[in-house]
Amino acid sequence: MPGSRPQPPPRRAVSARRARRPPVRRWLLFLLLLAAAGAGAWWYEFQRVVVAAGQAPTLTVEPGMGARQIGQQLHALGLVHHPEIFRLAVMARGAAGRLKAGEYALTGPLDLEGIVDKLARGDVVRRTVTFPEGKNIEEMAELVAPLGMTPAAFREAARNASLVADLDPQATDLEGYLFPDTYDVTRRPDAAAVLVKRMVQRFREVMAPQLPQVQAGGRTVRAVVTLASIVETETARADERPRVAAVFLNRLKRGIPLATDPTIIYALRQAGRWDGNIRRADLDIDSPYNTYRRQGLPPGPIASPGRASLLAAVHPAPGDELYFVSRNDGTHHFSRTFAEHQQAVNHYQRGRGAAPPEPPPPSPRPPAP
Repeated sequence: MPGSRPQPPPRRAVSARRARRPPVRRWLLFLLLLAAAGAGAWWYEFQRVVVAAGQAPTLTVEPGMGARQIGQQLHALGLVHHPEIFRLAVMARGAAGRLKAGEYALTGPLDLEGIVDKLARGDVVRRTVTFPEGKNIEEMAELVAPLGMTPAAFREAARNASLVADLDPQATDLEGYLFPDTYDVTRRPDAAAVLVKRMVQRFREVMAPQLPQVQAGGRTVRAVVTLASIVETETARADERPRVAAVFLNRLKRGIPLATDPTIIYALRQAGRWDGNIRRADLDIDSPYNTYRRQGLPPGPIASPGRASLLAAVHPAPGDELYFVSRNDGTHHFSRTFAEHQQAVNHYQRGRGAAPPEPPPPSPRPPAP
């Protein structure tokens, strides 16, 4: 009828629409259950053994690499289901910013927590290399390949003469100053430079106690190391080294050429002509290292001497011997005169004549510090 009020919609329809809306508490419960499930899944991922016993995959962490990038590597290795898991584990362990670069062997059994702790400690793979006495830079460079280091990188690092500039201002490389020893090496971009610095530091430690006597005798470190390198390459017997050093020093005092084969070999190496044999014609090679044709010490060291040879060069045996020749059994016969030396050469090298008389050994010196 006109003038009557419009009737409101039936209440039943409004109630039906409201009934279709879930209460807020149901949404909160759903979200809590979802969060709990996620936390449980994350906790399972964090705690589970990701590297089984007997496995040892390698993980390489480059300098500047963050937790997310490391997680991507672990994901690529099949150790985590998602790269983000590792980043969350790092945060949970409070290790953010403490992960160290290097090469890691993830030896199982190991969980994610263990991996984080390993990287935070810097528990990297360490490989060892042993440099024998009497090797030169070129020969040492051939020994570093198993370390993941290239010979070229080692040679380049060994040209850093600034490391010994205070000891030897004339040095143009580190020949003679890379102390022969066993070193452990970790994988890193500057591994060759780090190794070479350690070798020079080891040389300094061995040589430091001898420097006062070297200076008091008016000798240079370069001259001592050069002599020691020749002594090292002439005899493998520690008890003979002071005597060999004395022979060379006696020859230097009298102006007699050293006439030592190891310097010829070094000259041939420099010229690219060394094939393992010295021929008579090689004794005429035009080189400052030809000690058959030139008097005095060669321009610099020809190899890396060990401690015994360095001490022998600083503390030579007393005596006036000028010659020695191999007995072909690892020992040498020493002589004072050329006639005695020729007799020894005929007997030991040519199989002719009686054995020459052995000169008495020099008086023992007190042990060098």
